[in-house]
Amino acid sequence: MVRGQTEHLGHQQLLRVHTSLRQLAQRPTVDDETRDLAAFLALAMHEINATIDVTCAAWEKRDYWLKADQFRRDWLWAGTLAEKVERVVLAERWPEMAALMPALAGKLEKVNVPKRNTLGVPWLGAYAQLREERGLERARVVK
Repeated sequence: MVRGQTEHLGHQQLLRVHTSLRQLAQRPTVDDETRDLAAFLALAMHEINATIDVTCAAWEKRDYWLKADQFRRDWLWAGTLAEKVERVVLAERWPEMAALMPALAGKLEKVNVPKRNTLGVPWLGAYAQLREERGLERARVVK
């Protein structure tokens, strides 16, 4: 995958994360969609984190070591927050999720998102997917 493709995928995923975070902030109670939204945040941030090394590898091939190191430092938060959100979701510690949301929102403040959701609902089924990927039983199935 070339750097331009990685940047495009990363931007699309940032849009999805921003949209799902906005939707999650509007949820008054914890229900199946709330679980899906939070699980989607963890999964999407893991995907963003996975693109960091791909991008840096392209720069390192051209001996842009400092640029690659700076990029890794700038995006270190993605993996860290992904792990924290995942732990909160799988343990169902929802008060802790409320504490993580401002930190995540701060990282996304420069992402321009349309007022209307044009991305659909990519988070549907994310809770079951996260549990399945981590080897846990499927707690809820979204139809």
